Amino acid sequence: MGRFPNVVLVLTDDQGYGDLGCTGNPVIKTPEIDRFAAESVRFTDFHGGPTCAPSRAGLLTGHFANSTGVWHTIGGRSLLRKDEWTLADVLRECGYATGIFGKWHLGDAPPFRPQDRGFDVTVVHGGGGIGQVPDHWGNDYFDDVYMVNGQSRRFQGYCTDVFFREAFRFIEANRQRPFFCYLATNAPHTPYNVESRYADPYRPSVPERRARFYGMIANLDENFGLLRRQLRRAGVERDTILAFMTDNGTSCGAVTDERGFVTDGYNAGMRGIKGSAYEGGHRVPFFLRWPGGSIDGGREIDCLAAHVDFMPTILDLCGVRVPADRSFDGLTLAPLIRDEASGAADRTLTTDSQRLTRPRKWKQSCTMLGKWRLIDGKELYDVSRDPEERIDLAGSRPDLVTAMRRAYEEWWDKVSVRFDEEIPAEVGPETGPVVLTCHDWKGLEEAEICAPWNQGMIRKGVPMKGYWETRILASGRYRISLRRWPFETDHAIVAGITGEDVEWRKAEVLPGMESWYQGGEPIDAVEAVLIAEESEGSVSTVSAFFGTEGDSSRPDGPPGRAVLRVPVKPEDRASDFLVDLRRGHYRLAGIFVGADGSAIGSYYARVEAS
Repeated sequence: MGRFPNVVLVLTDDQGYGDLGCTGNPVIKTPEIDRFAAESVRFTDFHGGPTCAPSRAGLLTGHFANSTGVWHTIGGRSLLRKDEWTLADVLRECGYATGIFGKWHLGDAPPFRPQDRGFDVTVVHGGGGIGQVPDHWGNDYFDDVYMVNGQSRRFQGYCTDVFFREAFRFIEANRQRPFFCYLATNAPHTPYNVESRYADPYRPSVPERRARFYGMIANLDENFGLLRRQLRRAGVERDTILAFMTDNGTSCGAVTDERGFVTDGYNAGMRGIKGSAYEGGHRVPFFLRWPGGSIDGGREIDCLAAHVDFMPTILDLCGVRVPADRSFDGLTLAPLIRDEASGAADRTLTTDSQRLTRPRKWKQSCTMLGKWRLIDGKELYDVSRDPEERIDLAGSRPDLVTAMRRAYEEWWDKVSVRFDEEIPAEVGPETGPVVLTCHDWKGLEEAEICAPWNQGMIRKGVPMKGYWETRILASGRYRISLRRWPFETDHAIVAGITGEDVEWRKAEVLPGMESWYQGGEPIDAVEAVLIAEESEGSVSTVSAFFGTEGDSSRPDGPPGRAVLRVPVKPEDRASDFLVDLRRGHYRLAGIFVGADGSAIGSYYARVEAS
């Protein structure tokens, strides 16, 4: 074949299937995406994960997220295992320029960063959203600081506008060669900050949160139209596979009761929203167009498909040969897209929402067979006749329940093989200084909120603690610096904050969200403690880790455990330690201890070879 086609994927965040005009929403206006949908192949029974990071892991690897190490959005379980092969990896190997713009959410330290996983150009915020713990302190969607190829840089403008603008530059710079542009916006994720001109048209008819949510989507729609014009202007529209997808169910387009039934808003007639095992939690829109490949004109495909199909589909459409030692859990949809085949009626897929340190069997799971849905291994629904999943048919179809439970068991056996392996950040002379944040703490076994995940929690000084799974790449002396406040600030460990400490604040925040952006509670800390414990590469519980006393110096025999202490002075910004570490796996933790013996984890640490 000739030149490979370009690939542009627009993936929005927390926008559900019903949050578009073309899927029947009676309030929101999305003319640009609607027009694109009308010209595209449209999958109407397409599924992601019920939350952010798992969807991204499945999308970029073609593997079920749980098997990649990604089954939560925090707690060290949003980190994509080092040995996974991403779509960016393979396309770069084929000569593509690769760029990501926006949300990564698969790790912020080596070897998890996007620049470690196949992307040449990276313009990304930290963590799972702007204003989360790994993100630059004080980012509020306007004039923020993002990481550009690993270096901090301030941008002017609204976040979505910035990410699209940087993507346009990437496209223009690489129009003479094939490129993969992954435009993964953080919008319309919380905290729903947006210019009033986008939210105002919706304020008369919907609650304030939804008006902002719809306003963010309106801004996205505007930028999507600009993207299509940019592709035409660069002369590459015909040779570009352009896809639009969202990651999971809506976060704000509808309100549900305790059973997941919609009580307000629009959800395309489905039960459940983001995080739910019901249809509205994971069914998402997926539109794809490639004029040069005769994929154009508009057509619907109503067969069961999922995000794990995206990578094998794109590689098939691009004519990329997959090595014999690589395989996918997903299937190529290329024959369906080319109208050369129909969907497999007997295909079974499973998605689930774990949000625990170690997944629990059957938890918030949906096993799908054609139009049948088995929820948690117990409830059975036929969404072709009952899209709202109100009539449980498990009692009348025990044969089908048994067959689908068997399919789930096979899936579980496959994805659970590596649950007990650590997923460590890496530090060594070649990595330079590595910043670790509490976003990736290994958390309590059964706690969904197992670590502080947003900057408001840092400001409040939530009394949590955890440890970082870490791999030391070379034996030697390491400097470890513990902080309560992030390294880009100048606040003392024990200090509180009065009012706002960020000069460039622009966002008008939702009532009740002020704590994300201003103030800060002081903490009582008289001593800092560093724990460095060698491990065998298998996970343990936080309670077991913190419940064992250690030596004040590192013992000679494995497993080694060092517990080091330094006083905290009122003016200290950080507590620094020098410790000799051997090559291998470690559990690292920092604790600030109060005069009364109370303890709070060090939310931030910097580790570097000394």
